Amino acid sequence: MKKIFPLPSSIGLVVMLACLVSGPFARAAIENSECFGCHNDESLFRSGTDCVNHSRMNEQLYVDEEKFSHSVHHNNGIGCVDCHSDITTLNYKKNVPHKSQLEAVNCAMCHEEESTAFKDSVHMKIRGKGITMTCSACHGYHYVKHQESLSAKERANNSCAKCHNTSRSHDWLPKKNEHFAFVECVVCHVPEAPRHIHLTFFDMMSSKLYSGQEILKILGITEDDFMPMLDMNKDATINVDEFENLELMLRQKNVHAIFHAEMVAEMHAIVHQVNRGAALRDCKTCHSADSPYFKAVTLVLTRDDGQADHYQVDRAVLESFSLRHFYALGGTRMKLLDKIGFLLLAGGCAVVLGHLSVRIVTIPLRRKNEDESKESSLLKEVSR
Repeated sequence: MKKIFPLPSSIGLVVMLACLVSGPFARAAIENSECFGCHNDESLFRSGTDCVNHSRMNEQLYVDEEKFSHSVHHNNGIGCVDCHSDITTLNYKKNVPHKSQLEAVNCAMCHEEESTAFKDSVHMKIRGKGITMTCSACHGYHYVKHQESLSAKERANNSCAKCHNTSRSHDWLPKKNEHFAFVECVVCHVPEAPRHIHLTFFDMMSSKLYSGQEILKILGITEDDFMPMLDMNKDATINVDEFENLELMLRQKNVHAIFHAEMVAEMHAIVHQVNRGAALRDCKTCHSADSPYFKAVTLVLTRDDGQADHYQVDRAVLESFSLRHFYALGGTRMKLLDKIGFLLLAGGCAVVLGHLSVRIVTIPLRRKNEDESKESSLLKEVSR
């Protein structure tokens, strides 16, 4: 969950003045609506002959205003000219009201930490081989969304899988399809990145993942009511009993949900620092009883804008019946199944030992019966 820390008034004043200086006054107050006056036309293209590089392919310049309105940049008040900062004025007397060849957008203007991490990555180093890897190659241009609520597979499809064919690699990895389905790529490829087990709601009856907003609506509560309703002991962590209570509440609402678990990286700048040879290949990192990779567990309520609210969950939940569909050999153990298995083993041993004990105790009786049987047989033979 998000925490807000109050700033001293002097710092707040400085920030406010900086925003005023770098805001509309500095960029000549060019509004997004002016840009969409042209760029909402689906037929708007730039031909390869419109610029110096005549080998350039035709490039579509259309931007879907509806999709852009749901992007993380629009939601944070970022305008077109905040990124395309070399557009300072618009001259409508010209066919193109600004220069036709704009400078590349410099994402590092805002994303400094991410840029620093990216500079020390294999994706930056391949530029030495003539391959230009830009931020947009993974994140796209105008429709960038929050990644927090995405599944491990969606995160891979939106970035890594665009270039890397997983079916043609990782042959050393046992059950690689299961790993790709439940573990985000950077969990292994950036071992320093913070990560957590990401729990979401999956309905077995309809085979669908529920969004956080749908779950809140089903329970008839708001985001502010969710944790107070569950956290009975007020320790800010959902324990096994509280987790099972949530499952019961959903069943009472006719929602037969299980909790879908994945291992994903947190939205931290270091996830951009992917380097060749740095990936983990030691299975024991995850597949051991004391693995640090299972310490952080969060229940996620996703939002429509791609953001998510995270609620801390006790690690013991991974070993409960509620998470019966998530199992990492050696890393997580379902204690209930351990107890059942122990009882079955103990029962089997008890049957064998009981049978053997009865056989030992009844040896004299069985020998006596055998002797009497032999005597009876002899008497019958003599009588003939």
